[in-house]
Amino acid sequence: MVDIRVKICGLRTLGDVAAVAAAGAAYAGFVFFPKSPRHLTIAQARELTLAAPVGLAKVALVVDADDAALDAITEAMPLDMLQLHGHESPDRVAEIRTRYGLPVMKAVGVADEGDLAAVLDYSLVADQILVDAKPPKNAELPGGNGLSFDWRLVAQRRWLRPWMLAGGLTPDNVAEAIRLTNARQVDVSSGVEVSPGVKGAARIADFVAATRAPAVPRLR
Repeated sequence: MVDIRVKICGLRTLGDVAAVAAAGAAYAGFVFFPKSPRHLTIAQARELTLAAPVGLAKVALVVDADDAALDAITEAMPLDMLQLHGHESPDRVAEIRTRYGLPVMKAVGVADEGDLAAVLDYSLVADQILVDAKPPKNAELPGGNGLSFDWRLVAQRRWLRPWMLAGGLTPDNVAEAIRLTNARQVDVSSGVEVSPGVKGAARIADFVAATRAPAVPRLR
């Protein structure tokens, strides 16, 4: 069975970090975006990243952050990856990757096939691609909205870089999403919450367990 790497994003407490580690997730995501219910201050995030066990990759999610903000984040805590979830251009992605010497994951919002061209563009400059549901027009949040997209758009796709599937995933549908898309990495935030910004340890465990289950086609 193929090992699926799981990212749990939007962690806010030491209990969240412990639950993610216990469940066997590969990545822990920390959000730096004031409009998000999952936003952390630098002091809060430092405490959580320092508590993360060895082997759990620590990812800082930022949205159109300038160098001053990124300097403050990267200097204050140990990180393994930067996730760019705004309107960063390919040139800006390359600049950040060079400046900070960290792997960079670029989020690309997808609603229809025309959005997939951006995946190739960013694959030339990023280390990984997060393929997420495109947020609704005028949405406050660029991600974490609990929305999915037509997974058939990315079924069996192969790109230049490793990619991660996101958008509306839950413990109940992630196995089907993996079966349909052949994704080898998945990301979840709101799908393992009991209320906005509040993670549930049982839902985290159930989500990771669901990615380990054999992909059995649904009975018709």
